[in-house]
Amino acid sequence: MVSDSPAVASRGMIRVGASVAALQPVPPDTRRRLQLVLAAIWLLDGVLQYQSFMFSRGFNQMLASVAPGNPQVIADPITWAAKIVAQHPVPTNAAFATIQVLLGLGIACRRTIRPALAASIVWAVAVWWFGEGLGGILNGGASPVNGAPGAVIIYALLAVLLWPVLNGDGSRQPPFVAAQPVGAMVAKVLWLVLWGSLAYFAVTTANRTTQGLHDMVAGMASGEPSWLSAINRGAADVLTQHGLAASIVLAVLLALVAVGVFLPVPLSRTAVLLAIVISVLIWVVGQDFGAILAGGATDPNSGLLLVLLAVAYWPRSAAIRPTPEPTEVQSL
Repeated sequence: MVSDSPAVASRGMIRVGASVAALQPVPPDTRRRLQLVLAAIWLLDGVLQYQSFMFSRGFNQMLASVAPGNPQVIADPITWAAKIVAQHPVPTNAAFATIQVLLGLGIACRRTIRPALAASIVWAVAVWWFGEGLGGILNGGASPVNGAPGAVIIYALLAVLLWPVLNGDGSRQPPFVAAQPVGAMVAKVLWLVLWGSLAYFAVTTANRTTQGLHDMVAGMASGEPSWLSAINRGAADVLTQHGLAASIVLAVLLALVAVGVFLPVPLSRTAVLLAIVISVLIWVVGQDFGAILAGGATDPNSGLLLVLLAVAYWPRSAAIRPTPEPTEVQSL
């Protein structure tokens, strides 16, 4: 018998090595890490929805409270949904909580991430209407500090911008993670719309009064731990009688963030970093981490989601060639 030649043996070893490499777990890239953070937030929402408070009339009252001030076409369905929850508090709340847990688990699993993200968009839009009253944007009470334009609609935006897609021809990566599913220009326009709307809400009538921001921040202190209440009181003292000036400054900063992604990379990075700083301040000082520590919260509010969104827009230094997938070497 004739033994295999060294060349044939070498090709066999290459094929085996390539197959073994293909079985190795793929380390998560930035997009995947952001998807996993989004999944964790959905899971947190589901856990919060399982609180005993949510199985009482408190949840029904929470839903009904977002109806006043909205146009009748928006308010009537909210009132109708709140009545159904009031009649069947346990099964309806259990269903809401379970759906959010399943969304989180679905996004965390690579095999189910696409249907889970699609379902999260539908669920987020429904909750934005029936649970948040469109974030208060139509009743005059919307503010970037209290969560406008509604935390849950940012979940839907993140689902679109973090949608898993192929790298095309594999030659170049997009300028930032959020650009990959929809293209850089569309992603930038979505950023402009979101942050531009926050700048607008910062100077609406309810927010530019002398005590508007003071009352909003001070009102968060109730029920919070002493250290967080102290932060609220300190920030409220600074804002006393300076609501108009603070609103204008906040609006200008938010407007700079909105247009910043259209600037060259160094300036764009500065704008995204400013967005992260503002979001963290809003989340800590204005939203008290979504009032999770006070009990009765259903989500971490918009501040955390805005941070996650900003990270998805962090500009890359240059378009980088992605690492090629391991492939089997064909025999000659």
